[in-house]
Amino acid sequence: QGLVLKGWIYLTSSKQNVVKKSIKYFDEGMQDTSDIFGIMGKARYFMMQQNYSAALEAVNQIIVTFTDFIPALILKMRLFLAQQDWEQTLETAERILGKDGANIDGHQTLTVNYLSRLGKLDSASLQLRDFIHSLKTKEPQNAEIHLQKARVVSRLCGKNQQILQQIYGFIEYSYTELASPDACFANELGYQLILQERWKDASVWYRRAMELDENSIDAMTGSIIWCQVLEGKLEEAEHQLEFLREVHQSTGKSPILIYLQAVIASRKRKNEKLVTTLLNEAAELHSSALKGLPLSIEYYEKLNPLFLINIVKEYLLFCPRLPLSPGQIISPLFKQVALLLYPVVKAAPGIMEPLYLVAQLKYLSGELENAQGILQHCIGLDPTAADLHLLMAQIYLSQGNLKECYHSLELGVSHHFQIRDYPLYHYIKARALNKAGNYPEAIKILKEIVSSHVKKGDSKRVSGTRSTNSEWASIYLELAESLQLNGELHEATKIMQDAANEFSGTSEEIRITVANADLAVHRGEVETALSMLRHVTPAQPYYIEAKEKMAQIYLHMRKDKKLYIACYCEICEKCPGPHTSLLLGDAFMNIQQPEEAVRIYEEAQRKNCLDSVLVRKIGNAYVKTHQYNKAINYYEVALKMNEQDFLCHDLAELLLKLKKFKKAERVLNQALNHDFVNDLTSMIKDVRSLILLAKVYENIKKEDVLATLNKAFELQHKILKRIPLEQPESVPSQKQLAALINVQFAEHYLSYKDYQQAAKSYKNALTYIPGDSKIILKLAHLYLEEEDLDSCEYQCALLLRDEKSNEATTMIMADIWFRKQKYEQAISLYQNVLEKSPDNFSVLERLIDLLRRTGNLDKTTFFFKMVKKQSTRLFLEPGYNYCRGLYCWHMGQSNQALKCFNKARKDAEWGQKAVTNMIQICLNPDKEVIGGEVFENLEEEESNLDGKQEAVQHGIRTAEKLLMEFCPCSQEGQNQLKMLRNYCLMATKDKNNVEKALGVFVEMAQKEKESVQIILAVAQAYLILKQTSKATIQLKRLAKVNWTLSDAEELEKSWILLSDIYCRSEKYDRASEHLKHCLQYNKSCSKAYEYLGFIMEKGQAIVSAAKNYELAWKYSNKTSLAVGFKLAFNCLKNKNYVEAIEVCHDVLKICPNYPKIREEILEKAQAALKP
Repeated sequence: QGLVLKGWIYLTSSKQNVVKKSIKYFDEGMQDTSDIFGIMGKARYFMMQQNYSAALEAVNQIIVTFTDFIPALILKMRLFLAQQDWEQTLETAERILGKDGANIDGHQTLTVNYLSRLGKLDSASLQLRDFIHSLKTKEPQNAEIHLQKARVVSRLCGKNQQILQQIYGFIEYSYTELASPDACFANELGYQLILQERWKDASVWYRRAMELDENSIDAMTGSIIWCQVLEGKLEEAEHQLEFLREVHQSTGKSPILIYLQAVIASRKRKNEKLVTTLLNEAAELHSSALKGLPLSIEYYEKLNPLFLINIVKEYLLFCPRLPLSPGQIISPLFKQVALLLYPVVKAAPGIMEPLYLVAQLKYLSGELENAQGILQHCIGLDPTAADLHLLMAQIYLSQGNLKECYHSLELGVSHHFQIRDYPLYHYIKARALNKAGNYPEAIKILKEIVSSHVKKGDSKRVSGTRSTNSEWASIYLELAESLQLNGELHEATKIMQDAANEFSGTSEEIRITVANADLAVHRGEVETALSMLRHVTPAQPYYIEAKEKMAQIYLHMRKDKKLYIACYCEICEKCPGPHTSLLLGDAFMNIQQPEEAVRIYEEAQRKNCLDSVLVRKIGNAYVKTHQYNKAINYYEVALKMNEQDFLCHDLAELLLKLKKFKKAERVLNQALNHDFVNDLTSMIKDVRSLILLAKVYENIKKEDVLATLNKAFELQHKILKRIPLEQPESVPSQKQLAALINVQFAEHYLSYKDYQQAAKSYKNALTYIPGDSKIILKLAHLYLEEEDLDSCEYQCALLLRDEKSNEATTMIMADIWFRKQKYEQAISLYQNVLEKSPDNFSVLERLIDLLRRTGNLDKTTFFFKMVKKQSTRLFLEPGYNYCRGLYCWHMGQSNQALKCFNKARKDAEWGQKAVTNMIQICLNPDKEVIGGEVFENLEEEESNLDGKQEAVQHGIRTAEKLLMEFCPCSQEGQNQLKMLRNYCLMATKDKNNVEKALGVFVEMAQKEKESVQIILAVAQAYLILKQTSKATIQLKRLAKVNWTLSDAEELEKSWILLSDIYCRSEKYDRASEHLKHCLQYNKSCSKAYEYLGFIMEKGQAIVSAAKNYELAWKYSNKTSLAVGFKLAFNCLKNKNYVEAIEVCHDVLKICPNYPKIREEILEKAQAALKP
């Protein structure tokens, strides 16, 4: 026991080297016994060393033996809290209170949970009563314990007056009834009265504290300076502050003292740099007290969120009041504010004000969705807070959602009618009216508040809210812009002059100058604008903004890149630092000089090697200049130095893009190879890694995709449970991520054509982001593939409700009408889209296909004329030429089609499809039935075999040349390349080549069992090799497949090929059935009509045969000479001599020496007509 006691003595020492010796005495004292105090000592020692697993093991050892030993349970509760495991912390607290209903620590923990984590102030107030009762019960005479235990409540209550009054009353009772006069009590009571905004009463307590301890810095700071600042007595406060600093130089710096110095400097409009430097110092001093502290009651007390909020509010006075545009660099002040707020929000997500400030920060940083997520959480905590609705209105305004903006303003007024006295309320309303184009009403509102400001000054204050110079400057600028938009340039200039006078000598003066320069540019006075901006000096606020405005004028108005860069060089020279280096680097990127940008970024990084923004900028610059190997090497080196996960993700995405899948897999597995983690940041990074890994596996290990996505989703599910309390600002982005995982599930299932599971995954995704148009569109496409037209139409209706001009939705609706055989409606929809967007060649492509399938291909010329009317240069566009080529190909004009496709083959969007079609034309210019034999003998008899063989060989050689420049990036494109190569082999009809192609097709079919294109290719190869029975098996499989637009061409070919086989075996009924199936989906299918003509001819139905051959002749655009011969022959047999003669002339016009037609048909028909 002596050794254990010695261990406890060493443990309580203030010297770390002495504390470390305590464990030795605990171990020695417990060699032969399980001394409870020794084990407790060990647990406390491990906790101090932050070895929580060892501490927990020691505590559990006690609890197992002594189940009712409360101190062990309290220590266990503190251990769980230190590990930020609130669930087990509260469970242990309830267990303690179950054994001891008046336990002080149990009640304190529950109170802190309600305040800091849940934000349930009513429940916290009730719990506080129990807490105070337990203190009075357990420690009725111990005033010091009362102060020590209760103080934390006032730091976490967010200035809730009811709770502040409860805690103030209790501490006052402890001081007056129990304690001897003590300055600590008096200081605390004074501070709590400041929180209640009872400044005069606060100064009474602080003066009493000074009487008790004349050296108390807290008392002097509070009574003399803080209260004076709050009362607006800045001169007196500044004199007292100087005196206090002189007198107490030896006592070290105080965060509150430095903060007050910054506040006084700010109110007296001193240099921004001086104020922010003081705020930085105050924040750093305050934060230094938290270093090394685990989450605990002590941590919460020292964190003092309300003090940090005050510092943040001072910073925000110097921040821009409008959100940044995409690509703009975030102000360093925003980063400083974030550094202060995030620890508060993480430790105390239930306190509304820091959350509101984070939302404001996100809004100003341009992260509108994140800001919205936080505000929704805040509104859940307190729906009556007017400021929340005002900020929400600003966010909706920035998003262009005017309806919701007005609604938020109305909500704010309904909860707090005095919000109408806020200038900010009127400013938001006026901006919304401006965006809606109602300039006169906006001008009226803005003039009224400007007039009120000029007459009365900013006297209207609600709940302590004061309008800043920045807000008033924004109002003046908005009024000037409204007048300008309304064509009142003279009035706008006058308002700008008033603003210049009003804000002369303030931090907003330069902002007004920049706006004046904008107005001058609008009037065409570019030199006047530049002259104004040149007068802004580096010592003035908004200097960087002024120089950036000059740079923009040089670039866009003067087209002078040298002077544009010179502005940024001057910024770097006058205000050196990472922030300005980034601006210069970005400027070089804007004028397409990435090498210079990289040089600037690298110079900045050498000075600040851990700056993650710079690392990412350099990597992106290498990627943008296509220096991929350099980018990979750079990321790998940076990853070794920094070990930042975002670098790993950037590298993995780059490797994925470059198809270096094995390397990407290795990088991601290294990132995931770590011990179990429970903190949200690490969990979020792991989900990101797993999502990327699943994308990698889609290309190299498809069998591992589902397991990887399941891991990601399970982890994301845990994150979503915790995120609303711990990181409410991330709720929208994390829901987006959960939806993304489900979309990845759906796309994986779609690759196997498992439509049911894919639809389920899309619906799951919509539970996280209801109404997301992209996911609804994907779901609509899926239903279209499944031929579930009613479900597809329902999804389209949802989209069209909000997006009437959504072209993708309109295209799906057109497909639905087509499948329902409502052809006119479908064509009308496409026509409407084309009229609005004549350069939307995707729509034109689909329209050509639709017209062909409805038998109206000849009407396509009307749409080409309509498109060309809109712009005379459209015919040069690759998309236009692709569509023109498609039309020519369908019209049987193969050579013209090749010329058109050739003009599109170098294009990024249309090139791959154009080259694919060119290869198919080269291999089969006459659209013969590959593998078909019914017409083969007749065509061989009627054609020049040597000439035809030479043309085939020439076509194959041309196709092979085209294949050499076919370099697709996607996996789908790679598969298409493989198919085309083997089509070339198959086109030779050489047995070895065809067998080689067949082997490749069979191998591909094993991986993609449901691919219509591959199954058809297998069947065609079997037929060329004369293995008809094997081919029939494959084709019968395709006969059972549902028709889809994506597989339409291949299905049509398969049905015709199967009909060919049935015709050879004289099973004409079956053949007719499949041919009619072709015509159901393509009324222009000339081959189907040709085969039907053949069947009718065989059945001696000459009239029907002639009718079908006539349709085949029409839809081949009179280019298929064999069809022309058959039509003429059947017309002759049917004694329709005139038509027979006309068709013969059409054939002979194309081929004057076409075999037999002159002697056997033309001359006989002419002879029959002679009298």
